[in-house]
Amino acid sequence: MLLPAKAEVARHLSRYRAWERVMLASPADPAVRDRFEDSGYSLCALMGKRCAREAADAADRYLRSDLVSYLREERREAPPVHRGRRSSGRSGRRGPPGGRRSPAGR
Repeated sequence: MLLPAKAEVARHLSRYRAWERVMLASPADPAVRDRFEDSGYSLCALMGKRCAREAADAADRYLRSDLVSYLREERREAPPVHRGRRSSGRSGRRGPPGGRRSPAGR
C-alpha cells in the first residue's frame, strides 16, 4: 500500500480545515463552498477515502501515529472483502411487486 508523505498530508489537511472554517463563517457564498469542496476532494484522493470527513479523520490518525500502527488501525476499520457468492445466497434481485410470483410454478 502506498501512503503519501506526511508533509503532504499535513498541508492538505491544514488547507481543508482552513476552508472548513471559512465555509462555516459564510455558508451561502458559492465560491467559498467550491473551494471547500475542492479541498475535501483533494484530501479524499490523497487518503483513499470516499468522504471528506473520513479523509480528515484518517489524515489526523496518520499524522499522529507511526506507519505500522496506522496500517493496523486502517485494516481493522476496513470492511471485510468477500469473494465469490454472497453469504445470503440471494442474487440481490428483487421479486415482482407485492411479493407475488407466477402461479405457473405452483
